[in-house]
Amino acid sequence: MRGLLASPLGLLVGLSLGALGGGGSILAVPALVFGAGESTRAATSTSLLVVAVAALMGMGSHWRAGRVRMGAGLAFGAVGLGGNAVGTVLNRHVDPDLLLLAFSAVMVVAAAGMWRRSSRPEARCDAPETPVEHDAVATPPGGPAPRPTTAGAATATQASEARSATLRVDRADLPRILVAGTLVGLMTGFFGVGGGFVIVPALVLTLGFSMPEAVGTSLVVIAVNAFVALGLRAGSLDIAWGDALPFLVLAVVGTLVGERIAGHIPAATLSRGFVGLLVVVAAYTAGSSVVALV
Repeated sequence: MRGLLASPLGLLVGLSLGALGGGGSILAVPALVFGAGESTRAATSTSLLVVAVAALMGMGSHWRAGRVRMGAGLAFGAVGLGGNAVGTVLNRHVDPDLLLLAFSAVMVVAAAGMWRRSSRPEARCDAPETPVEHDAVATPPGGPAPRPTTAGAATATQASEARSATLRVDRADLPRILVAGTLVGLMTGFFGVGGGFVIVPALVLTLGFSMPEAVGTSLVVIAVNAFVALGLRAGSLDIAWGDALPFLVLAVVGTLVGERIAGHIPAATLSRGFVGLLVVVAAYTAGSSVVALV
């Protein structure tokens, strides 16, 4: 079964979603087209299913750590409904080879954006200093012993407060959410991707999110957009379950693993490695599409 040959790329899709909050889903379509032999439209539907479930499964640990701005994420996804519907309609009226050619251009743009983002200082930031590090500087030898119980309680309280704060949406952010969310929804419906490579920079640059918040929140938006796009295609879904299920399982595993390695490998290193892969896949996709069109 050719689908089994494409399944390992599902792991890569999940790794990128978990570690970077996007990017990996853009590989699903070419992997399913060239690896599993699916039609372009079937591949876009399958990729939406994979991305939606993987993002939903990967959201948990980010939420527990207070890195998900749920209110903003849901609003971002909700305003993308209109764009999603338009993109889905356009997808049905575009030549499949032309769609893949346009998709390869999007991959190049995504690669450039990820490269620029990986070069910024915030993309290379480590976790913030812990209270123990501050105590080590401020407390002289022989000073008061550390109080782990109090520190633990404070940390738990801070995490709880952070999770509560994620449900709020600043009114001043709504116009920017409207514009960016609509564009992301359009791309999701048209190309069958979650749009994480667009969502993360949008959250950082337009809403001022930190990188950890943007990564966690992007999974909310990705899941909302992908499930909505699937719903809009409900009457014409063409999913080869024999290809989709192994791909999906490995994508979920990759997402969970990606969340854990994200704290141990610099985001800039992960981003740049993925950029190289995107460029290679984009070149192959564009070349194959041009040959088919000519």
